Amino acid sequence: MAIKDGAKPKILFYVQHLLGIGHLARASRVAAALQNDGFSVTIVTGGLPVRGFPPSQLDHVALPAVTSASEAFSGLIDADGNVIDDAFKERRRELLIETLHERRPDIVVIEAFPFGRRQVRFELLPLLEAVAGMNPRPKLVTSVRDLLQERVKPGRNEETVELLNAHFDLVMVHGDPKFARLEDTFPLAGTIKPPIGYTGLVAPPPPAPPGETFQVLISAGGGAAGADLVKAAIEAADLLPNVQDWALITGPNLPQFAYDMAAAKAPPGLKLFRFREDFPSLLAGTELSVSQAGYNTVCDVLRAGCRSLLVPFSAGGETEQTTRAERLERLGLTTMLPEHGLTGRQLAEAIAEALARPKPPAAALDLDGANGAARLLRMLL
Repeated sequence: MAIKDGAKPKILFYVQHLLGIGHLARASRVAAALQNDGFSVTIVTGGLPVRGFPPSQLDHVALPAVTSASEAFSGLIDADGNVIDDAFKERRRELLIETLHERRPDIVVIEAFPFGRRQVRFELLPLLEAVAGMNPRPKLVTSVRDLLQERVKPGRNEETVELLNAHFDLVMVHGDPKFARLEDTFPLAGTIKPPIGYTGLVAPPPPAPPGETFQVLISAGGGAAGADLVKAAIEAADLLPNVQDWALITGPNLPQFAYDMAAAKAPPGLKLFRFREDFPSLLAGTELSVSQAGYNTVCDVLRAGCRSLLVPFSAGGETEQTTRAERLERLGLTTMLPEHGLTGRQLAEAIAEALARPKPPAAALDLDGANGAARLLRMLL
């Protein structure tokens, strides 16, 4: 691909978050690293707004927002809770294709699809066709995490490979192959024709010293699927003696009634927050992190090097977080507590045990995945 001397290569980066904020957070970190590496980046988002993401220095196009109607990703609703119709889909599709033609990128990066995000194929399949019809044709890249959902309907993996082989130039895996390879959770990886490249884990840079410290830092990710952990955390803090300097970050998407209930029941030693932009710094100053096992939270924990207790999200047959937590526990980097049937007493006992253990060894994993993505994409030019 020929880039004029002195011109910045242009990237169009599409990301759709539906339930939590993990996909948006990872894509934002990667996009910011690409911009810092000399690319001109436009990030296209399709989910509900999240403070701090994407970073303000990026060219940002926000499609009319959709989110998941349930934890099982059973349908799409708009920001007001209404089921989206064909006219809504058409508005999004037109804006996406218009953005493609206006920006005329050298590389188009699509987060998760076709491994995931089938819910928005009404706009992504037309995007693939639009990319194929451009002259010069942009390179097409899928950006995917290291561990995938393993329980899929028959034929889905074959469909994914067919789309990859027909349209894509690179499968960019945000992981360290020493920890997990694509074939570990995608059995047809050997039939993928475009190259598969590993960026390393997309962790934040080493955090700044924390402005305040908490002995135990409990976080529920985006919050949409964290109500059980929030409830158990409140109960655990009430059961343990001498609780002070604990913090609970509920996530911006925890339903308001659940947040109000938690605030009413929280003991004096537990502070509640909806969201903290300085979360990585807070991890660096805590004695114990208690969280789900989402990709970004785990990367934050590994970077901070703190003790951790992982309660992986597993509703609706989800396997990804449990697989990640089990692998980390085998490496001696964390302790896992199953989400199903979790009680405050179980969590209190696990927290007390985790605080009594020494800090884990430094993770011997590549945590520089954001810059690794820039190196991979440079090779396409």
